[in-house]
Amino acid sequence: MTIIQGFICAVPTANRAAFIHHARLAAEGFRDRGLSGAWECWGEDVPPGEVTSFPLTVKAGSDETVVFSVYRWPSKAVQDDAMAGAMDDPRLSPQSNPMPFDGKRVVYGSFEPLLELGSPQPGGFIDGFVVPVAKGERETFRAFAEVCDPVFIEHGACWIMEAWGVDIPEGKLTDFRRAVQAKPDEEIVFSWVQWPDRAARDAGNQKIMNDPRLADKEIPFDGRRLIFGGFEPVVTL
Repeated sequence: MTIIQGFICAVPTANRAAFIHHARLAAEGFRDRGLSGAWECWGEDVPPGEVTSFPLTVKAGSDETVVFSVYRWPSKAVQDDAMAGAMDDPRLSPQSNPMPFDGKRVVYGSFEPLLELGSPQPGGFIDGFVVPVAKGERETFRAFAEVCDPVFIEHGACWIMEAWGVDIPEGKLTDFRRAVQAKPDEEIVFSWVQWPDRAARDAGNQKIMNDPRLADKEIPFDGRRLIFGGFEPVVTL
């Protein structure tokens, strides 16, 4: 079964080029160990938030940019094997390919796809989302997405993924659960929507907000704790 690895980190804005170089080498190294896809996305429209947000999640400073990253693996076993042997590849070793950001504030976890519509396109613009959903509401959330997500496609989105948490580690400084103030009976959903470009995203989101089919749709989660932002893909595999 396909497994999605999601990452969020804060990168000094001045290190953009260094991050792209680091991320490209890492993606190529993991590709040779079975990785089937990678999308490293640089924050372009990421609201600060007061209760929850991407910047709060990784304790981003004013001189840092939030990065939203996705690795796609053919299975959890392939992912685990690749991670276990990563240090054997200089492209994946922190000694030869050091991280140009604070690794202690990286948020990461593994997720299984619940719903996928469309397919990834070169470039584009990606809206990323993280939200807590009651563990008992997994199928309710899937049904909600099956109604709502086609509307996004109709209004111009080209690829949507909804993924359910299966391995969400607890971090020392931050993690996915703290990012959305998840309760013990809640799981994490990691999602994204790809658009052809930012202009299509802005126009599409405006149409979605005005679409009467979604106006009174009851959401199966606490929308006040949803975190979201817009990102430019800078490394794709």
